Amino acid sequence: MSSKRNINNIRKNYSLGIIGGGQLALMLTEAAKNRNLDVCVQTKSPFDPAALKADYVIEADPLKIKGNKYLLNICEKIIFENEWIKIEKLKSFESDNVFIPSLKAIQPLVDRISQKKLIDSLNIPCPKWTTLKNFKKLTEEEIKKWNFPLMAKSNKGGYDGKGNKKIHNLDELDSFLVQNDYDEWLIEEWINYDSELALVGSRDQNGKIRVFPIVQTFQANKVCDWVLAPAAKNYDLNSFALNIFSSIVNELNYVGVLGIEFFFGINGLLVNEIAPRTHNSAHFSIEACTSSQFDQYICISSGITPPEIKMISEGAVMINLLGLKKNFPISIDSRLKLLSQVKGANLHWYGKSKEILGRKMAHITFLLKGQTHLERLQEAEEILVKVRNIWPSPNAPKNKLK
Repeated sequence: MSSKRNINNIRKNYSLGIIGGGQLALMLTEAAKNRNLDVCVQTKSPFDPAALKADYVIEADPLKIKGNKYLLNICEKIIFENEWIKIEKLKSFESDNVFIPSLKAIQPLVDRISQKKLIDSLNIPCPKWTTLKNFKKLTEEEIKKWNFPLMAKSNKGGYDGKGNKKIHNLDELDSFLVQNDYDEWLIEEWINYDSELALVGSRDQNGKIRVFPIVQTFQANKVCDWVLAPAAKNYDLNSFALNIFSSIVNELNYVGVLGIEFFFGINGLLVNEIAPRTHNSAHFSIEACTSSQFDQYICISSGITPPEIKMISEGAVMINLLGLKKNFPISIDSRLKLLSQVKGANLHWYGKSKEILGRKMAHITFLLKGQTHLERLQEAEEILVKVRNIWPSPNAPKNKLK
């Protein structure tokens, strides 16, 4: 229900408060309930995914400071569904010890430009980049050193391919420079890569780091289509990725769960983006690991020692289920029923009220038995065909499986 009491006179009745009410908040709420913890969420609608399972709902936009204050007064610790928060306004509460991760730790990660500056300061490899404002100041000779195509990225709010634009030539570049605000975009060199990888891990209050296996993500139209865990084993690559993760979280004294997306190819391992939260690439951990990414975040936030992370199967495949067109011939209920009948299916329905084209509606995970990477890949591809015959992707996959 929605709360209307005086926000200054409320006892802290809830172990955890979550700013946001989408599917990530839903799975955090489920993990908290598995630990017998009470949860309050701040979200726009009582029909949002997390609101359906939370103990209490503050019906308010997660960016609204009054709702944030209310949440702060009734919850022991506050965690975040995503990084799109108003840091300066939250700092005004002078209660940074309540937020996990701390506002100081998350601040360099809330937009792409500050992320890039952090990565550069740690000498971590990433694609060459500059702000649109600085790019505009380059001479013609300097611009020639940037080969087309280029990638333009919005500074804030980019996810699932949103806020990204491929620029093919000078004409498109000139048009883009005229039409867009210089403070809101950055320009990045185009990277030709062999695969996209992701690493999600946690760091607890004592500074101990735990990581999930590195996974390979397969994209369709800039949106994650499916995930194979673990990726092909490469000791040097795994060690380098772990060192990058450790460098970032230790530098920031970051407490919580964090994900890193990588490009891997002829240029080696490059950091694409950092997600200071739970991440789509580690949803497989709910079934495939001794502790999920959501459980790690819940434990760390509530003072419980997180379990060590180990795979309990040889591997896993996680497939995203996105909204289809209104005239799709098979109803949602029929699709869900058919998917639940596929052997080994672990279906996670997000409970969203409307099916909108391209919207993340659910995901489905299968544990794999193959002893080698090739065997697991073949097993995953066979499962993917079965799932897509029932619930196709609205984005035709263009990448070749590897």
